[in-house]
Order: sequence, then structure tokens, then C-alpha cells
Amino acid sequence: MAFGMKVLGLGDAVVDKYINKYTMYPGGNALNFAVFAKQLGQQAGFLGVLGSDQAGSYLKKVIDKLQIDNSHARTEEGENGYSEVKIVDNDRIFIGSNKGGVSAQNLLKLSAADDDYLKSFDLIHIGLYGQVDHLLDKVHSLDLRVSYDFSDNFTSKKVDMLINKVAYGFFSLSGKSDEAVKSFLQQVYTNNNKVLLATRGSEAAIAYDGKRFFEKAATAIEKPVDTMAAGDAFITAFLVAYLSKQVGIEESMVKAHEFAAEICQLNGSFGLGVKY
Repeated sequence: MAFGMKVLGLGDAVVDKYINKYTMYPGGNALNFAVFAKQLGQQAGFLGVLGSDQAGSYLKKVIDKLQIDNSHARTEEGENGYSEVKIVDNDRIFIGSNKGGVSAQNLLKLSAADDDYLKSFDLIHIGLYGQVDHLLDKVHSLDLRVSYDFSDNFTSKKVDMLINKVAYGFFSLSGKSDEAVKSFLQQVYTNNNKVLLATRGSEAAIAYDGKRFFEKAATAIEKPVDTMAAGDAFITAFLVAYLSKQVGIEESMVKAHEFAAEICQLNGSFGLGVKY
């Protein structure tokens, strides 16, 4: 692959409402991926369903401001997806959400024009909460390279259903031992996978390419401002380094840890908060 990529975040764009500050920040796994990829020098797009409310309108302004292509994104009447968050000891605690809002009520359907649009990207990234798992068969049939964030709330059934349709799979396995993580990655790995990777908060991340394991300690952060989207930042930076910069898995993990540490110095996923 030539240096530089064109990547798409397919799925969720939400606002994270920090209830103790009455401030909402743009976020969501798919949007975060697109924003971080853009920051890391790649061409980036977002495709998902936005609401017609204040939050949806603000997200559209942010996406346009950051020059993220959203020419195929939809806006539907109703409430945009949101979560409610509070910060305790510099860590974000999720209080609740509207479970995707309009993106869950109006599941994204792909047209022939959307198919052609998707084919213009080198990598499609999807997350567990993106409300687009139903599109994975279609995306897979288009022979597109897919990365998927299973997060920390996946089920064995979900992994079994999706894992062979993705090239790059990511899991959050905080609290799991080295042995448990390696056993899990080895167990779920399929011939369709390229790399599976587990992050564990401040503990070392572990990757598996079907042949060997790779471990890299996290970058120490003395005083994180906000850990929101640290995992999304890690995933994006790893993929950009590994696929675009064409460096090895271990070096890509180092770059991922470093970028995630930088993102932890921002409020929200990537700043740009507004009062609500």
C-alpha cells in the first residue's frame, strides 16, 4: 500500500454530555476514528446517521469544520445519540445513554451509490456501538478491508458472528492476565484476520498475528485530563502506523500508546465542547 490512506469511520457520531459541566463533546467510535486519522495525516470520511436536534446539528458543524468527508451521511428527524458522563479522579464514568438515538431507530441502509463510495476507501472502521453490524456482510462481500472495535462489552456470540469478517479486531480486556489475553486472542483468531489486539488500560497491550504475540507497555501519563477515547486513539494510531507508515506491529503499538497519551490531555474525545 502506498504511503497515506483514505479511511472511513462507519457508524456512530454521538455527543458525550458531561453532566457536572453542562458541556457536550463530540464523540462516538466511528467519528473519533475519522477525526484521529485526519489528525494523523490521512484522508478521512464519516458515514452514519445524525439527529435533527441541537446535538446532531453541532456534530455536523464539527465534522465540516474538521474537513471530514460526510457526503453520504444521513440526518434523520429525532434525537442524536448521546451518553451522559461524569469525571471522577480524572477518569470518565458513564451514567447512561439514549442507546444510539436516531441511529438505532433508523438503521443505516446502503445504496448502490454508497457501495461505490465505500469502495473508494482503503479501510473501513466499525465499532460495537455503531448500529451498523447488520452491514458487515455487505461490506465483507465488497472485499473491503475492515477493522472492528469489540470494546469491553462484547459477547462470545458477537465475536463468533463477526470475527471472520474483519481484518483487524480490537478488544478492551482490562484486568485480564497476560496468559488469559493470549489464550483469548489465539482462540478467536481466524484465517481472515491479520492482527487481533487487546488493550488493558495502563497495562501492556498484546497483539497476535496468527503466529506470534507482541507486547508493549502503555505510555505513562502522570495527570490525564480525560481518558475518554483513549482506546479509539490507540486503535487509529496503530492502524495508521501499521498500514500507512508500513512499520512493524511493535513499533505501531508504541506509536499508538504515544498518541493515546496525547489524547488523554484533552477534554472529551478530542475537545470542541459546547454548553447544552
